[in-house]
Amino acid sequence: MRRRTKVEEGSDNVFADIGLPNPDEALAKADVAREINRIVSERRLTQLEAGELLGIGQPRVSQLKRGRLGDFSLEKLIGFAKALGNQVEIVIKPAPDAKIKVRVAVHRIGRSDRPRLRQDGRSRIPA
Repeated sequence: MRRRTKVEEGSDNVFADIGLPNPDEALAKADVAREINRIVSERRLTQLEAGELLGIGQPRVSQLKRGRLGDFSLEKLIGFAKALGNQVEIVIKPAPDAKIKVRVAVHRIGRSDRPRLRQDGRSRIPA
């Protein structure tokens, strides 16, 4: 006899779905870290070289690469993105509800001037 798997539809924030504190900040940190890791990988930097650019040691780069973001503030991650030659914008606008929503949009040089966004309004960052 086959067992039925219970499926529950989640929100657009996995961190909220699993009950983590500050899920919007966790999602923003994950999005920024994913972009930093994409740039480091695209440039084929070693962890040591990336650490020199970011001003941190290789073990911290390894944490960043593995998504261990608990020791990194959002402000620090934004600083890393800037150190890699990116312009970072923070946009504040009225929200349709009282909940805070954080969105990371990625602008890439040599590509469209507009950020690529999913239909739900969150950034579409390739893995």
